[in-house]
Amino acid sequence: MTDSYDDLQQSYGRCLHDKHFIERFYQQLMASDPRIPAMFAHTDMGMQRVALRRGISIAILHAAGSALARRSVEKMADIHSKHGRAPVAPEFYTYWLDSLIKVIAETDPEADTTLMARWSRAMNTVIQAFIERYD
Repeated sequence: MTDSYDDLQQSYGRCLHDKHFIERFYQQLMASDPRIPAMFAHTDMGMQRVALRRGISIAILHAAGSALARRSVEKMADIHSKHGRAPVAPEFYTYWLDSLIKVIAETDPEADTTLMARWSRAMNTVIQAFIERYD
């Protein structure tokens, strides 16, 4: 039986109750490595925040085995591949995941070690899909 990750959807909903959740994630991400801000130099951050908000939901569905989400993840991975319009080298996904986990732990009042481990496992599923499509 596939894990539906309903607990992550609920956690994500609690995080989004904080209107600064996505902004806080980007602050954390940008501070995590001095090379990262340059990657967003020509990015419309308003559109990027909307894309991330949707992308996290899709990532949870993908980890749960959704075929529809898999297609969306493949498209996002292609955008971030070596030849995509916004390439992200695999080494940067550690910063992305660490930043997300940190901000979820700060934002979700029900976050505990079990929930955070499930977040890591689910997001690593998506990160692996991105890394596989990088080259």
